[in-house]
Amino acid sequence: MQRLSSSHSWSYFVLLLLTHYAFASNICTSRGASTCQQCLAVHSSCAWCSQENFGVDSPGASRCDLQKNLLAAGCNLGAMEYPISKLHITENKPLSDKASGSTSDVTQIQPQRLHITLRPDDSQRFTLRVRQVEDYPVDLYYLMDLSYSMNDDLSQLRRLGKGLAEEMSKTTSNLRMGFGAFVDKPLSPYMYISPPEAVQNPCFSLPIKCQPQFGYRHVLSLTEEVDRFTEEVKKQRVSRNRDAPEGGFDAIIQAAVCKEKIGWRPDASHLLVFTTDAKTHVALDGRLAGIVWPNDGQCHVGTDNIYNMSTTMDYPSLALITEKMSENNINLIFAVTHNVVPLYKNYSDLIPGTAVGTLSADSRNVIQLIQDAYAKIRSKVELELLNVPEELRLSFNATCLNGEVIPGVRSCSGLKRGDTVSFSVEAHARGCPKVKRKTFTIKPVGFKDALQITVNFECQCKCQAKGVPDSPVCHFGNGTYECGICLCHSGRLGPRCECAEGDYNHSEQDMCSGPNKVVCSGRGDCVCGQCMCHNNDFGKVWGKRCECDDYSCLRYKGELCSGHGTCSCGFCQCDPGWSGENCNCSTSLDTCISSIGLPCSGRGQCVCGICECTQPGAYGFTCDKCPTCPDACTMKKDCVECKYFKRGKRFEDESCARICRDEIKLVDDLVFHDKNAVNCTYKDEDDCVQRFQYFEHNSGKSILLVVKEPDCPKGPDILVVLLSVAGAILFLGLAALLIWKLLVTIHDRREFARFEEERAKAKWDTSHNPLYKGATTTFTNITYRGKE
Repeated sequence: MQRLSSSHSWSYFVLLLLTHYAFASNICTSRGASTCQQCLAVHSSCAWCSQENFGVDSPGASRCDLQKNLLAAGCNLGAMEYPISKLHITENKPLSDKASGSTSDVTQIQPQRLHITLRPDDSQRFTLRVRQVEDYPVDLYYLMDLSYSMNDDLSQLRRLGKGLAEEMSKTTSNLRMGFGAFVDKPLSPYMYISPPEAVQNPCFSLPIKCQPQFGYRHVLSLTEEVDRFTEEVKKQRVSRNRDAPEGGFDAIIQAAVCKEKIGWRPDASHLLVFTTDAKTHVALDGRLAGIVWPNDGQCHVGTDNIYNMSTTMDYPSLALITEKMSENNINLIFAVTHNVVPLYKNYSDLIPGTAVGTLSADSRNVIQLIQDAYAKIRSKVELELLNVPEELRLSFNATCLNGEVIPGVRSCSGLKRGDTVSFSVEAHARGCPKVKRKTFTIKPVGFKDALQITVNFECQCKCQAKGVPDSPVCHFGNGTYECGICLCHSGRLGPRCECAEGDYNHSEQDMCSGPNKVVCSGRGDCVCGQCMCHNNDFGKVWGKRCECDDYSCLRYKGELCSGHGTCSCGFCQCDPGWSGENCNCSTSLDTCISSIGLPCSGRGQCVCGICECTQPGAYGFTCDKCPTCPDACTMKKDCVECKYFKRGKRFEDESCARICRDEIKLVDDLVFHDKNAVNCTYKDEDDCVQRFQYFEHNSGKSILLVVKEPDCPKGPDILVVLLSVAGAILFLGLAALLIWKLLVTIHDRREFARFEEERAKAKWDTSHNPLYKGATTTFTNITYRGKE
């Protein structure tokens, strides 16, 4: 189920309350509409009854009221003016999957044509689907700066053709390449004119010979023959101009608008690669040479393939370049050296469908740069609006990847070829143009496909065409009978034009006075019991007693209702998307969305289109800067948890799809894929160590590489623990016995040594002891003689 952000839900709730209040107070009768056309402009719910005898059975009933009230008051359905807004799809071819065969049959946007009927203050919603098909033809025109500083780059470019064709073949099988060159306007002070030979050889003071300076030269029309591209590039020689900036913007305009010369195919992606190492002249720089004729944005390349208005027409403006890029469906790639990258990034922010790449000093990386820039351009779909009527307001909700709905956005990024995105578009009529039917276009930047929308503004009632001038119904022809009422001639008043200006009646005068007894609020005259409101230079005055006007509302910066609403009877009726007493508070989140897709980076709240940072330490337009806030690893950890492991706070509050737009890839181990890659680790709820790597791809897509197997602590082995404990006890016992035995042995040896020492010191007398008797006594048996 798709969910809108909390702020959008709150805005929707407030809108419901306002709508309920409007109906509760019956907005149709509160505005005092006196004609059918005025009634239709009050609100889309209002209807007008043109029945002649309406109100006879229901005195006081208003002809301008809700449809159900008019029916209840006796108005016939056939006499009711109640146009209904409606939408009809007139062309709805299905989206293509791949560009095969004729590209004229390829469809990348659906539907292709719509017809909308809108009455004032009403809206219709439709859905637009966009798909970048695979293998779409590509026209690539290489526009090179041939000033002297690009001499080493030219040698690299001579090897560009074949390598670029091989690389681009991975994207498309239908590639055509062309080539053009530029330097600067060939007149002083942009070129050398002294000494005289400098005109023909601007490198007169250098060891090489250069070709004469030129503004823009078309060299090779778009062709499939890569060898021709290489041959033409080999023929080129550098030139030299006098000042630092170049005339590249002249070349960009001519390359864009000279379709026949360049050979742009209508059914192909158009890439214009602009390479330089210097700044470029912009509009009004031509005054240095006395050139004041503005650039007209037309093709001025002659039969010699040279821009022939270089010396008479000023450089183009950024606005003109933006217009011509959109008009000719061209994506511009600035391939520039690092010293001017910041400048061209500023240009890129102003020109939709543009990419900037850093070119090495000798253009060695140009092939990879073009590939990355093209991938970045193709990874984003951004809608642009052409010729939208002022009376029409468009609001967008984008449904990008993973089905997430992003309110107030008309672009999707991080896409791959073949991805489909959709945009919900609401068309709201906030006024009535002089021309009833108007047509405008919605198209993705750089696409040939577009949605053409025709709008019919239903601002008039059908009964107006049946009006009878000088009708006898209007008091002997004193008015035009139209839509059930009399539109009185000048000087006549009353429901049937029965009164004339100048007639005075005291009772009628009292009918024109309010509680304050001021006749017609002091801003009108009472004629026949009705207030004739005075004209006012500030605006319109109306009401039963001239109590209302459209100029007494609050102002902001000098504009009534801030220019974002209409003043009605002293109160601002804000346009959709604005709120506040003076309609100066934007309810859109567009200006508060940060690069990570969160309003105010999740560190503040969006108030009137401006972020108010609430996180301590956070600052910046979208609160994106915060030195004391969690780092990238901490922030991306929540995305890993919710997108891969389906848990965590982002998963529980269902904000994962809206906030975490990173692409997750599983790997066995982490290696550095990018110089800006960050390796991160953290412990999860299971005490496992999770490892992942975060980096931004060249296409602008953020990627998270997550290690498949986390490092989790293993549980203890009981047998090993028991054996370990028993072994430890045994070991400690044996150790104790050995220590005891060692101590006893040491002690005995010490005692024996002490004994030997004491014995050696003793001196004993060795004389015979008379008291000593031996232990053995010998007797002789005299009778024993032994054996014979």
